[in-house]
This record gives sequence, structure tokens and C-alpha cells, in this order.
Amino acid sequence: QVQVVESGGGSVQAGGSLRLSCAASGGMFGLNVMGWYRQAPGKQRELVASVTTGGSTNYADSVKGRFSISRDNAKNTVNLQMNSLKPEDTAVYYCNTVGRFVKRYDWGQGTQVIVSS
Repeated sequence: QVQVVESGGGSVQAGGSLRLSCAASGGMFGLNVMGWYRQAPGKQRELVASVTTGGSTNYADSVKGRFSISRDNAKNTVNLQMNSLKPEDTAVYYCNTVGRFVKRYDWGQGTQVIVSS
């Protein structure tokens, strides 16, 4: 079964930090750009960070300088270190492949992040 499992969310105060983890199964992981997405209540899911198989990263402007994405190809994991969290970072966070014509994992349950002011 090809799936992803996200973990590490929680509730923090503004300025705090969290580290999210994603474990992926199946052979797709090592072939694709992986990313962290988030969906806030009433909003569309958005890509916030991505990492290529070689470790090159890209970030949405809203998280640049605060979030850091990394991956371990041997373990099929991708992490998101989130620092200086803001209330507007509150969302459910998901990991998946990135790319317009790239096969996706079935979306996981995600992990909830709540940032209070």
C-alpha cells in the first residue's frame, strides 16, 4: 500500500517551534520532489515547502526564513522544521509529491498545527 503518515503537530504559542515528520511507503519517494502542504479552515490547500531528491529546497514567501524542509531518502522520510510560528500558520499540514503531472500518494490524515497569539 502506498501511503504517507504525518506526525508532529500540536499547539504552540506564537514564536514557538514545531518539527513535523512524514513517513512514506512505496517506491515513489526516491523518484520525486516531496513537499509539505497546508490547509487552513475555509482555504485551499497550498504548498509551503518542497525538496528535490538531491536536497534542493523551495519555500512559499509566507514561510521563507522560518521553515526548513529536509528529507532522508534512505528512510523515506521528509521533515519540516517550523520556527517563529505565527497564528496564520495554523492549519492541517500534509506531505505529498510535488509537480503538476506527478502521481500523488493518497492524501494522509495530516497533522494539525495550532498557533495561538
